[in-house]
Amino acid sequence: MEFTEYTVEKIRDAFGIVQGERYEFVLEFEVDEEDELYTPQGLLLRVIYSVNGEEKKIVKHEIIERGTQKVLEFDLEDDELEETEAFCAAHYNEGEES
Repeated sequence: MEFTEYTVEKIRDAFGIVQGERYEFVLEFEVDEEDELYTPQGLLLRVIYSVNGEEKKIVKHEIIERGTQKVLEFDLEDDELEETEAFCAAHYNEGEES
């Protein structure tokens, strides 16, 4: 799994319901043609990332087929989830700027 492009945006909580901050990532990524996830239209990974003090974690993620915007019924493997979490931890501050 290789991330090729991404956006990150801080999610505003107008009602103050959620503790901490939430960020929405949309990551474009590529997989090998032999991978069961492969689609010629490409893939997106939508991630909701939570930062509450020292606790940082992925709250939700979904894999989306780029051409159709269809949510695929696949889950990330543990190593892919760790890689995604590390990526989000390194880039969530960029959402503050938007």
